[in-house]
Amino acid sequence: QYLPHIVFSFSLQVDRTEVIRTCINPVYSKLFTVDFYFEEVQRLRFEVHDISSNHNGLKEADFLGGMECTLGQIVSQRKLSKSLLKHGNTAGKSSITVIAEELSGNDDYVELAFNARKLDDKDFFSKSDPFLEIFRMNDDATQQLVHRTEVVMNNLSPAWKSFKVSVNSLCSGDPDRRLKCIVWDWDSNGKHDFIGEFTSTFKEMRGAMEGKQVQWECINPKYKAKKKNYKNSGTVILNLCIHFKFTFSSIDFTASNGDPRNSCSLHYIHPYQPNEYLKALVAVGEICQDYDSDKMFPAFGFGARIPPEYTVSHDFAINFNEDNPECAGIQGVVEAYQSCLPKLQLYGPTNIAPIIQKVAKSASEETNTKEASQYFILLILTDGVITDMADTREAIVHASHLPMSVIIVGVGNADFSDMQMLDGDDGILRSPKGEPVLRDIVQFVPFRNFKHGHRANCVQILDYYNGKGIKPKCSSEMYKSSRLGAVAHACNLRTLRC
Repeated sequence: QYLPHIVFSFSLQVDRTEVIRTCINPVYSKLFTVDFYFEEVQRLRFEVHDISSNHNGLKEADFLGGMECTLGQIVSQRKLSKSLLKHGNTAGKSSITVIAEELSGNDDYVELAFNARKLDDKDFFSKSDPFLEIFRMNDDATQQLVHRTEVVMNNLSPAWKSFKVSVNSLCSGDPDRRLKCIVWDWDSNGKHDFIGEFTSTFKEMRGAMEGKQVQWECINPKYKAKKKNYKNSGTVILNLCIHFKFTFSSIDFTASNGDPRNSCSLHYIHPYQPNEYLKALVAVGEICQDYDSDKMFPAFGFGARIPPEYTVSHDFAINFNEDNPECAGIQGVVEAYQSCLPKLQLYGPTNIAPIIQKVAKSASEETNTKEASQYFILLILTDGVITDMADTREAIVHASHLPMSVIIVGVGNADFSDMQMLDGDDGILRSPKGEPVLRDIVQFVPFRNFKHGHRANCVQILDYYNGKGIKPKCSSEMYKSSRLGAVAHACNLRTLRC
């Protein structure tokens, strides 16, 4: 079998496309996102390999050719085609085309899940092996492959795995842009049979919220033109559309952290080095922000006396703007923290129930919209000594019924035994009245044990939607924001046809 596969690299391998089986003109759906710096020469190399059907490594793969260029060349031309060079820089009959587009500031990501019913049977001795392709229709009348599902074998009513895609890739940030969806019957010889197609928009797809379904008739134009009684070649259903959102962060400003003027304080104001809270905020926040769409984070503090009256507050905006507590990105939260810290009087007690209740109120309002398009994640940074444990347990039990989770990061070397109890790893957390949590929504992480890349919250998000009868499937890889996207496809790897 002929299995072309692209490796994309700078000086080190950066990423790979998917493998497309038995095809000499593959079009890859994998998107590469890279930062483009106008003032730098960013050299790229693309390699195409033929991987054997029983081995996915490159050591035993056949090298079909490579192409070198700069990122600037791709950006300036938007569509760069070059010959694939074999060993010794000899040009063969194969070529590769790389298409690039600048991504807008829209960082929304959406998770979609499709299934189909009663598709046409294209095989004689078995049922069709369907897969779905989604194309974005561009302004110049061209179309760009956005996503290709996996093949579901021998099934006329397949349920494809859910997938995540950026709104930039899906529709260039325009919810009214037309999308073309095609259903194919996979064949091992690479000549897939057309089943049918339909068009839609992201605006229409957003109707698939809170268990609602959006469906389209899958139409084969040739059948429709020739057959008088033709209705459709099946139905395609979108049964899931989820928009993840990281929303709130809250910082412990109680006196137990120590005087910020003292070098032993967890809030120590050092002119050149970040303190422990800043380290934790950046390390955890940069991971959590992958779940957020607009990168605007409401940030609060608790346990401090705040100006101008210097009364104690347990849910104050650290930018001192209660009407708009949002900060632009994690860096915005860092700047607001650094600005407010000298103006505060660290005090107490360490009450975290008020901030949990504040976020729960927003999550409750979201459930009332009947759309379930947002999932709220509260990040709490604290030195670990909670004084309102009963109220906190009550707040968590209530919040477990809502689309929200709580990440608690323990800063410093205090006794975090209370946090371990809230986490629920040692048993089911209950309110003071004995009511159990509906699901585990608290994840406690001691910052001293924190490893970059921790994403425990995925499980809690899935628990909520499964409980509501919605079945998202969390991807193993989250897309990250970037400034430029590149999609590669290889043309005529064996023979020159275009």
